[in-house]
Amino acid sequence: MAQILIRNLDADTVARLRSRAEKAGLSLEAEVREILEYEAGREERLRPRRSGSEAAFAFADAMKERLRGRTHRDSALLRHER
Repeated sequence: MAQILIRNLDADTVARLRSRAEKAGLSLEAEVREILEYEAGREERLRPRRSGSEAAFAFADAMKERLRGRTHRDSALLRHER
């Protein structure tokens, strides 16, 4: 197995990770490993990684697919309610 050393993590980030690990009944190392394995295994990211219009279209397509089948209120109605 490979190892990674991550330097200069913010103390608050480490505290949140430690708290999350405790709630899950895991060590800090096991929690971080699970997070990294999950994120590395994701096929599609919502955040565009390409540049220009290709990234924008890929992002829009991913959002459309993610929201497919959901009902949405008309934006004019939302503006009116504010």
